[in-house]
Amino acid sequence: MSSATGNSGHPADTIVYGDTAVAAIGDVLRDASERLRDISATPQLDAEILLCHVLETSRSRLRTRLEEPLDTAHGQRFSALLSRRARGEPVAYLTGEREFWSLPLRVTRDTLIPRPETEHLVEVALAHLRPDRDLRAADLGTGSGAIALALASERPRCRILASDISPQALTVARGNARRLGLDNIEFRHGDWCSSLSGEPFDLIASNPPYVRRGDTRLGCDGLHYEPERALVAGETGLEALRTVIAQAWHHLDAGGMLVVEHGFDQGQAVLELFAARGYEDVTAYRDLAGVPRGVRGRRPSGQTPQ
Repeated sequence: MSSATGNSGHPADTIVYGDTAVAAIGDVLRDASERLRDISATPQLDAEILLCHVLETSRSRLRTRLEEPLDTAHGQRFSALLSRRARGEPVAYLTGEREFWSLPLRVTRDTLIPRPETEHLVEVALAHLRPDRDLRAADLGTGSGAIALALASERPRCRILASDISPQALTVARGNARRLGLDNIEFRHGDWCSSLSGEPFDLIASNPPYVRRGDTRLGCDGLHYEPERALVAGETGLEALRTVIAQAWHHLDAGGMLVVEHGFDQGQAVLELFAARGYEDVTAYRDLAGVPRGVRGRRPSGQTPQ
């Protein structure tokens, strides 16, 4: 392992593994983890994922190879990715993949990186979608397709409509559906409910942008690498949520459910938006850390879309 200088042809902050000496994989991982300690809450995991990506192997297999040497070509590729991670670039963008609901999803800088907490939204939605019925559901602002693909994989009899205002994001989502072999999803370009064409849905789900413009969190955790339009919703962070809650009402069948994700401090405001629009059985749910994360509500039975 050697620290590269300006004469090596590599950036000065790049550590090149295998350039002048053979380094064992275990030593490389320990060094990489230490290097990422100040930038990541999971430095060891990040290092393992990046090296697995380079070596095209699994983490379980990697742990059986800790005494093996890392050759120069792989070492230099890993070093380049590690340098980018050390500057704050998210691991998912470095590997081009993120797992969600046990599904391997391709992600790009055109899509938000799926978060584990959004899996709770999927759980709430699935509880409403009976597996023995032919139902219709919509995912608004689908991004990489994470929510729609999770629902489609669990409910093959359900027809899913996934929409997004970004053509680039829809390209990524369509590719994910194709790679996963999920054909019960239709993708449409549109802003929130504009692409639903008056069709009645049994469920509408959305993880819309909910960060306030100027929020200091936008400079943390690599968020500045992600598409701002998928994160920021006006001065209050509620603008997109307010639109989705109002518009979805007109596209839900009687007894149909809307479920949305929101920010950690927006729970009460979102509950009030649901109640003001007339949804029934309005209920909040929390993530595994006990943080308010989303709200669901039903269109009253006996009422049909307007």
